[in-house]
Amino acid sequence: MHPQRFALHNELHARPSLYFNGPAHVFHVAFLGDRSDCKKVLERCGIETESTEVAQGITNFADHPFKWEQHSEFFTLTLVVSSNRDEPDWREMPPALTEAISPYYSQVINAIQIIVRSDQDLDVSRYGFKDPCGSCVGGGDAAVWSDFRLTDDGINRFLFINRRLNAYRQGRMIRRLLEIETYRMMASLTLSTAKKLSLELDRFDNILVSLSERSARNDADDSKGLLEAIAHLSRQVVSRTVTTRHRFGATQAYAQLVFERLGELRESHVGDCQRVGVFIERRFKPTVRYCAATEQRLEQLAKNVANLGDLLQARVQVEMEEQNAEILRGLNARADAQVKIQRAVEGLSIIAITYYLLNLFKLTYNGLNVVGVHLTAREAILSMAPLALISLTLIFIRIRKAKHH
Repeated sequence: MHPQRFALHNELHARPSLYFNGPAHVFHVAFLGDRSDCKKVLERCGIETESTEVAQGITNFADHPFKWEQHSEFFTLTLVVSSNRDEPDWREMPPALTEAISPYYSQVINAIQIIVRSDQDLDVSRYGFKDPCGSCVGGGDAAVWSDFRLTDDGINRFLFINRRLNAYRQGRMIRRLLEIETYRMMASLTLSTAKKLSLELDRFDNILVSLSERSARNDADDSKGLLEAIAHLSRQVVSRTVTTRHRFGATQAYAQLVFERLGELRESHVGDCQRVGVFIERRFKPTVRYCAATEQRLEQLAKNVANLGDLLQARVQVEMEEQNAEILRGLNARADAQVKIQRAVEGLSIIAITYYLLNLFKLTYNGLNVVGVHLTAREAILSMAPLALISLTLIFIRIRKAKHH
């Protein structure tokens, strides 16, 4: 079989829920951290992981069902403590768990306590909620209540009323509630990043407007400085894009999980109370939309800076082509002038050579008369004319060859 056959198939059984019956207190804590942090916390809880590739496990801690899960950038611990109706409605986290996680308390991003009670305990007022939200979930087989107000220890409290759910359905329903809150907090991590980035985008927008106005003035002397300024702005925008892309992408993924889990609750109204899902959506969606709008704004700014840079480069390229054309026209004019000068020099050279050649023939003629060879002027011209023409022709051909070379 394929080496990944079992690993891929067993993904169907990953992330199991804790199944239990009866009244209980469910404590859920989520930490920001990687696999090494999770391993250290588990070691403090006295739990040894079988393999570094294992991402979850169900065991016992302080004689109570205990589950841990490792995610990409956070990990969670869930402890179920059985209770009875005579115990206080809210109780503190077990000391053993508090002591185990105390060194990593600064990494806690979410902490939830859920009281699980039967339908006989539907008196919500005794649980101390202020203006609570409530919903029937699972098609009316259970109810959930919360006011979404944190305690002094930073714990968000839920009341879960089980009407007709068995242990498996109850475990899955509570798991959905825990995931909704944990994923909501993880998605909201980007809010501070988006607010900080929004201030920087305002500054970048002002710089882009200034650069666009400088580019519109069409000042050729300012092209180099303008191009450097656009390149500097582009580097800053790209840097912000690279550093925030992962965070914005994670927010979209976590938000989608939150909305999916809310839909899986199958909520219905309980009296005149606002539903839990409606309460979360109305207050959580603006955060998601703000982060998405900030990401889109950053992407649009990057495109605008790139477009301005392309326009400026095109303008500089046109200016360079015009300068090159002007240089070529100057070179052509100088070449034409050189050709004319060369032709004039050739003509003057031929005239000078002819003059010296005629003087040479005259000297030859005078020399012949001195030595006793008497030639008339007609005879001398007739005899020396062919020689002069041949000499001039050879000189002219030599000049042409030198010019061609």
